[in-house]
Amino acid sequence: MTNTHAVVRYRIQNWHAYNRALINRGRLTIWFDEQAIAAWRNTAPAAGPGAPRVYADLVIECALVFKSVYHLSLRAAQGFLSSVVELMQLALPIPDYSTVSRRQGTLSVRSTVTPQRRPRHIVIDATGLKVYGAGEWRVYKHRVSRRRTWCKLHLGVDEHPKEIVAVELTGSRVHDSQPLPALRDQIPDPIAQVSGDGVYDTRACYEAVLKRGAMPTFVPRRTAQPCPTKDPAGWRAARNRVLQQIAAHGRSTWQGLSGYTRQSIAENTMFRFKRLFGGQLWARLWITQRVEAVVKCAVLNRITHLGMPQTVRVG
Repeated sequence: MTNTHAVVRYRIQNWHAYNRALINRGRLTIWFDEQAIAAWRNTAPAAGPGAPRVYADLVIECALVFKSVYHLSLRAAQGFLSSVVELMQLALPIPDYSTVSRRQGTLSVRSTVTPQRRPRHIVIDATGLKVYGAGEWRVYKHRVSRRRTWCKLHLGVDEHPKEIVAVELTGSRVHDSQPLPALRDQIPDPIAQVSGDGVYDTRACYEAVLKRGAMPTFVPRRTAQPCPTKDPAGWRAARNRVLQQIAAHGRSTWQGLSGYTRQSIAENTMFRFKRLFGGQLWARLWITQRVEAVVKCAVLNRITHLGMPQTVRVG
């Protein structure tokens, strides 16, 4: 019996540039431009009772970035940022850890997505992240459950620049397909195609993608059957086209022709997220957990901008 499974090999074309990018990821290069220094202090009047805020959102985001990149606690992040300001001889106030913790829930993180002139091909996926709860030994010994032990991180990744363009955090019981409309609404640019695995093969996902004028590319179930209607319209017609292409070319060939294989980019992004930041969110409140996830995704985009490998299939 012969083995029909071929071994696929890939070669990095830009190894020199990618190797330099890997080195630059560890460089401690910090600068404060005049615009950042001018925007350090909050100048907006107080919106309610009490004294106006001292620090702008830029400062809180800066502290959270240091916390995420160097795996620091809020107290350690305060000390780290204080040392940086002292070494650079800047007369800037540093927020204490309690201020950062209090402001984190209302923070609006700035987007680090590169503008694109062409319509985007979005690949989506979800993964589980551990959140604050009782210790594993306590659960094993006393058979007690923990509230919100896990949550789901849903990402929309542009397949060409490999940037995260949409982020959503949900509970562990939320189906992977439900946040797709929320991910879609976070992308203002034109969308050409949305790809996902079999969990997104639902009517709601097809309609959400078609509403943006994009082409849905979701793997149907093995037992999926075309709609028996003579002239189906809307999401039924789009799904029928997928099933007809699979019947004509085969599932494996269809995945290559349709661009579904690019969905692996989302899986690779999930792997990079957990490799860099771990598989856990340290914030204890739901609103701060979401901000923590968005900050980490913004950091991952900045790392992507430093350089990514360009691979070609060989053999």
